[in-house]
Amino acid sequence: MTSLNSSLLLDGYTYSCELQLIFPQTKQMKFMVDFSSLGLACAWYAVCVSVLVEIAAAQSKATTDQYEVNVLNSIFQKWRLSESKNWNISGEPCSGVAIDDSPFTNQNYNPLIKCDCSFNGGSTCHITQLKIFQLNVVGPIPEELWTLTYLNNLDLRQNSLTGNLSSSIGNLTRLQYVSFGQNALSGKVPKEIGKLTELKSLAFGTNNFSGPLPDEIGNLLKLEQLYIASSGVSGPIPSTFANLQNLQTVWIFDTELSGKVPDFIGNWTKLTALRLYGNALDGPIPSTFSNLTSLVDLRLSDLPNGGSSLEFLKNMKSLSNLVLRNNNISDSVPSYIGDFQKLLKLDLSFNNLRGKIPDSLFSLSSLSYLFLGNNKLTGALPSEKSASLLNIDLSYNELSGSLPSWVSQQNLQLNLVANNFIVGRSSSSNGLPSGLNCLQQSFPCNRGSGRYYDFAIKCGGPQIRSSENVVFEGDNKTLGPATYYVTESERWAVSNVGLFAESTDPKYTTSSSNQFTNTLDSELFQTARISPGSLRYYGLGLENGNYAVTLRFAEMAFDPNMGSHGRRVFDIYIQGVLVIKNFDIRKEAGGVSYRAVQKQFKTLVSENYLEIHLFWAGKGTCCVPAHGTYGPSVSAISATPDFKPTVSNKSPDRNKNKNGLIVGLVLGGTFVCLAAFLVFYLVAGRKSRTIKDDGILESCLNGCRYQNFSKKKMMKSADSKDIAPANIRK
Repeated sequence: MTSLNSSLLLDGYTYSCELQLIFPQTKQMKFMVDFSSLGLACAWYAVCVSVLVEIAAAQSKATTDQYEVNVLNSIFQKWRLSESKNWNISGEPCSGVAIDDSPFTNQNYNPLIKCDCSFNGGSTCHITQLKIFQLNVVGPIPEELWTLTYLNNLDLRQNSLTGNLSSSIGNLTRLQYVSFGQNALSGKVPKEIGKLTELKSLAFGTNNFSGPLPDEIGNLLKLEQLYIASSGVSGPIPSTFANLQNLQTVWIFDTELSGKVPDFIGNWTKLTALRLYGNALDGPIPSTFSNLTSLVDLRLSDLPNGGSSLEFLKNMKSLSNLVLRNNNISDSVPSYIGDFQKLLKLDLSFNNLRGKIPDSLFSLSSLSYLFLGNNKLTGALPSEKSASLLNIDLSYNELSGSLPSWVSQQNLQLNLVANNFIVGRSSSSNGLPSGLNCLQQSFPCNRGSGRYYDFAIKCGGPQIRSSENVVFEGDNKTLGPATYYVTESERWAVSNVGLFAESTDPKYTTSSSNQFTNTLDSELFQTARISPGSLRYYGLGLENGNYAVTLRFAEMAFDPNMGSHGRRVFDIYIQGVLVIKNFDIRKEAGGVSYRAVQKQFKTLVSENYLEIHLFWAGKGTCCVPAHGTYGPSVSAISATPDFKPTVSNKSPDRNKNKNGLIVGLVLGGTFVCLAAFLVFYLVAGRKSRTIKDDGILESCLNGCRYQNFSKKKMMKSADSKDIAPANIRK
C-alpha cells in the first residue's frame, strides 16, 4: 500500500510544502518546494493535497490480478482452506491486512497473503507473499502455485504436504524466502531451485526427500540461511556450495550426507550459527574452520574417524554455545579456553581428551553448563569454581583425589560417576547425592559373590506391580543436565547427562494418561525417563552370570492426530556393546504412537554390575512438535538371571543393624548393672543391719538407681518378670 504524507512547514521567513510518497518495499518519492510568500506556499499546499486525493482514489480502485485470484481460489479449494476476512474484504483478496503495514509473521493472520498494488499506475495488485503455516494441510502442492511469479516470500511450514517438489519452482525467480519445513515431501530436491538467485533463505528440513543435494544450489550467491536438517538427502556436500559465502546460519543435521567435512566451509566467514551433526560425515575437523571467527553458536558433532584437535578454536572468542561432542578429538583442554568470556555452554564430551582440567575453565564468569564426560582426563578437580557454573558433567574419566569445598554449593549439579575419587559411603555429607561411592570405577559395592540376582525399574514413575506379579521399583527422582541417583538398597542406579537445546522448560521425564496397545500393562508405559544425551541405568551387586535384559518403550511425544513428522532416534548399548543402532521407537511400533515395544537382550555379568546405556548420536528430529523433543526414552527396565542363583536377593536391613546395635548396648549395660548390683548387695548385706528389708536396685534398664523393696515386693517383681527369680536372694 502507498503511504501519502503532505505538510506545510514554517522556517523563519521561508515557507515549504512537502509531498512524500512511500510505496511498498521501501520505495520513496519526496517533493519539497520552498516559497518566500505564504500565499504561494498555501497554493502549492492545495495542489499537494489534491494530488494525494487523486492517488488515494486510484489506490482504492486497485484490484488483484484476476488470474492470481483464480489461482488462489483453486489452491484454497484443493487444500480446503478459507480466505480470511481480515484480508479478503468484499471478495477482494488484496485488501485489509493484505495491504497494510502489519508484519507477515503475525500469528493472528493465518493463512495470509500480502500484496503490492503499485502496478499499472496503482490500479493492479499482485500477490507477493503467501503463508499457510501449521494448518494441517494434506496432499500435494498444486501445480498452479508455481505460476504466482510475483511471490517473494512463501511459507508452507508444518503441514502434511506430500509428493514431489515440482521443478516448476524455478518459475518463482523473485523469491527471497521459501520454507517447506516439517512436511512429508519426497523425491529428489529439484535442481531448478538453483534458478532462484534472489533467495536469502532456503528451508526444506524435516521431509522425506532422497538422493543428493543439487549442485545448482551453489548458484544462490545471496543465500544467508540454509535449513536442511532431517530432510532425507544423502551423498557428499556439493563442491559448488563453496560459492555460498554470504551464509550466516546453516543447519545440516540428521541427514545421510557423507564424505569428509568440506574444507570450504571455512570460507563461510560470515557464519554466526553452524549446526553440523548426526550425519554420515567423517572427520577430522578441517583446520580452515579457524576462519569462522564470527561464530556465536557452533554445534559440530558425531564425526568418527580421523582424530581432530582443538587448535582451530583459538580465535573464536565470540562463541556463547560450543558443542564438539563425539568427534574422536585427541587433544587436551586448551588453556586459552579461559579467554572465552562469552561462553555459556561447553560440551566436549565423548572424545579422547587427556591431561588435567585447566583452572581457567572453571573460572569463566558466564559459563553455566560444562560437559567433559567420557574422556581420559586425569588429576584433581580445580580448587575453585565460578558461581555461575552450576551444571558440570565429569563422568567416565580418570579423575581422582578428594573433593573440593565447592561441591557443596547450593543448586549445583555435579556428575562424577565412573572416576577414582575418594568418596565415603555417605557422600551426602559433601552435599552430593548419596551412593557416589558405588558408582566409581569398577562399581565397588557388593563385589565378589554379589547380593542380588535381578532388578526391575519403572522409569520416570512410581512403583508398579505388573500383570506377571513383578514389582517395578519407582524411578521418579528429579534428574537434570548432570545428575545421578543410587537407591538406598544399592540395587540399581541411574545417571543422566545432557541439556535439551532451546527448550524453555526442560523435563527429564514424560507421561501420558492414554491407554497403550500391545500390552497387558498399559500403566507400565504411561511414564518414561527421557534424556537429551546420555542415559545410563546400572544393576549393582549382581551375582555373576548370564542375564536376560528387557527394555520397554512407547512413543508418546508425537501425537498422531496432529500429523506429526517427528522421529526419536538413539543407540542402545548393553555392557558397552552396541546392540541397536538408530533405534526408532515409533518405527519399531509400526509407525504409531502409544504402542508398547519390548526388546530383550542376553548379556554376561562378570564383575557384579550391569550397565544399560541409551545414547543420542545426533539422529532424529530436534524440534517436532516443540524444541527439545529428541534423545533417548525408556519406560521400564528389568533383568533376570539365566542361571540358578545362589545369593539371597534381599536388601540389607539397615534398620535391623541399627536395632541390633541398640539391643547389644542395652544387654551389655544390663549385664554390667546386674553384676554391680550383686556386689553391692553382698557388701551392703554384710556391713549394714539397719536397712529395713533388703535393698535392691530398680530395674537396670531404668538407670540402676538404688531403691528399698520389701521381700514381698521383690517376689511380686520377680513374678512379673521384671527381675528373674534366680537373681533374688531369699
